[in-house]
Amino acid sequence: MTLSAQNLTLARGGIPVVADLSFTLEPGHALILRGPNGAGKTTLLRTIAGLQPALRGQITGAADQIAYAGHADGLKAMLSVRENLAFWAQVFGHSDISAALDAYALHPLADRLAGTLSAGQKRRLGLSRLLVTGCPIWVLDEPTVSLDTDAVAMFAAAVKHHLAQGGSALMATHIDLGVEAEVLDITPYRAKTTLRAGASDEAFL
Repeated sequence: MTLSAQNLTLARGGIPVVADLSFTLEPGHALILRGPNGAGKTTLLRTIAGLQPALRGQITGAADQIAYAGHADGLKAMLSVRENLAFWAQVFGHSDISAALDAYALHPLADRLAGTLSAGQKRRLGLSRLLVTGCPIWVLDEPTVSLDTDAVAMFAAAVKHHLAQGGSALMATHIDLGVEAEVLDITPYRAKTTLRAGASDEAFL
């Protein structure tokens, strides 16, 4: 499934941060977002995932075909690793969690409560949820946060496998994952904000 955005203008806290941004992401491909902190990468990803509306523009690509992984791992602390994956698999109409356990070496942790995991282990579990959704489009915001070198390699392998199966991935990341991908720097699309006549910039008061 192709994901396409045309002439998007996006806001954070009611203030435009990105303007007139367009891109197309085809099946089997990855697109990596670049830009400094505050440039609007997270806002763009949340909008693509359907978590907030765009001010202007159009997004084409079924929202129910998108799996989103943001800064939070989205885990239920009092459920085990296995139970967390089974829960998310059921939400998306699936039952097999073996591939997710395999991809992130979670078998030894399968019966541990999610709340007792380390930050890196929680992140591995959070990312493994993508594999039980069956969604072809992955939208990922800084997915390698808290991951060590081995876990980053697991993530990169999971993305490569996903792409090889005809899936796609839109990712904001500052590190080289070793995944063949196009790069979209959103810095040139920063919205120009102006003060109303007679208004003051309260940030300096």
